[in-house]
Amino acid sequence: MFSLSEENYLKAIFHLEKKYSGGVSTNALAEEMETKASSVTDMVKKLSDKKLVKYRKYQGVQLSDIGKKTAVEVIRKHRLWEVFLVEKLNFSWDEVHDIAEQLEHIKSEKLTDELDKFLGHPKRDPHGDPIPDAEGNFRIANKMLLADLKEGHAGICVGVKDSSTEFLRYLDKNEITLGKTIKVVQREEYDESVLIEIGQSELRVSKTISNNLFVKPTE
Repeated sequence: MFSLSEENYLKAIFHLEKKYSGGVSTNALAEEMETKASSVTDMVKKLSDKKLVKYRKYQGVQLSDIGKKTAVEVIRKHRLWEVFLVEKLNFSWDEVHDIAEQLEHIKSEKLTDELDKFLGHPKRDPHGDPIPDAEGNFRIANKMLLADLKEGHAGICVGVKDSSTEFLRYLDKNEITLGKTIKVVQREEYDESVLIEIGQSELRVSKTISNNLFVKPTE
């Protein structure tokens, strides 16, 4: 049985390992957790004592097998609760993250499995992120950033890189939702903005927006 704080650290390390293949530095982890490096060092030692991480000074932190399993279980619960909140309780996709952060720490494995079953075993959460199955397997998606989609090509919006409330509200305001087809009409070299076509409308989006939207190419 692990504490809420320990589970949050494991989840953060899991996500950061995608950026830092050789090990996650305590500074990177401190930035992610919005805390002091000294606090991170103390927690890493605790996690190491529990065999949840492997830590070597100057080489960073890596999850052990049990640490990774625990992190994936927390992520699975988080994303299932997000689906439940959106589909069953009519929350919008920009409201669910903070609530799911609380619900993800419920320990009951049976509740998680029953929730998964009740929801029809969803493959993705409301933001397009894959939901691991009971064995911890993620479904690999064929996706790319809108910023990398070539001019004249189209893709279906399948997820977001930034799930902040501000970004999701921007997307809602401009009717950019999962499942919508987005076509790149023109790229502006000067500021790297992109003119896109959604349905019958055209919209120019910034480099920041195109770097935070995932699409599945249709061509």
